Amino acid sequence: MSGCDGVVNLAGEPLVGDRWTPKRKQAIIDSRAVSTQKIVEGIAAATPQPGVLVNASAIGYYGTSETAIFDESSPPGHDFLAEVCQAWEKAAQTVTATGTRLVIFRLGIVLGMGGALAKMLPPFQLFAGGPLGTGQQWFSWVHRDDLVDFIVEALTDTSKSGVYNATAPNPVRMKELCDTLGKVLHRPSWLPVPDFALELLLGEAAELVLKGQNVQPQKTQGAGFQYQYSTIEAALQQILA
Repeated sequence: MSGCDGVVNLAGEPLVGDRWTPKRKQAIIDSRAVSTQKIVEGIAAATPQPGVLVNASAIGYYGTSETAIFDESSPPGHDFLAEVCQAWEKAAQTVTATGTRLVIFRLGIVLGMGGALAKMLPPFQLFAGGPLGTGQQWFSWVHRDDLVDFIVEALTDTSKSGVYNATAPNPVRMKELCDTLGKVLHRPSWLPVPDFALELLLGEAAELVLKGQNVQPQKTQGAGFQYQYSTIEAALQQILA
């Protein structure tokens, strides 16, 4: 890392795929907190040191709720993902002792042609799409291009430091997301996936899609970060064009 202008750390074991066994949970935590600590140690040993560490976290920090609104000043939640994010951020915070500037982005669901959206597309393409669970859970998202812009600005603008929510300013309920996805694809959104089916398939990991949070990027907007895609329809239109 010696001579690098900055370091960007987005590493972390995927949350969806395998069930959250105790071993799997430990891997999820270690892949974030331990790897971040190793990066901090590398920065401390570098000559000269990088000027900034841009480190990922996630909106899972806040826990889940159908009614609460969270911004960067909100306290952490108490579930597993909140514990993961707290450990992740704690490891990143130690870099400030080296004098390196720190920017932490709490990521919402990143929308691009891969990731979560890729998993949602096949049912819609087969005319069998619909919301997951009740459809009332909040879906706080960010377009991948906006996230890249945020990271570039964090690397280059020395006035940026601390924690920012990397989410669009207009979160939506799951039903609205699926209705909009159907509209963009010219497909119906009519076949909901029941809670129990996802819980049987994913176990505790089902909470990623069955629960959500309404996250507002209050500090992000106040710091002057600009969005190319602030509404879900504009984002999906661009991605699926």
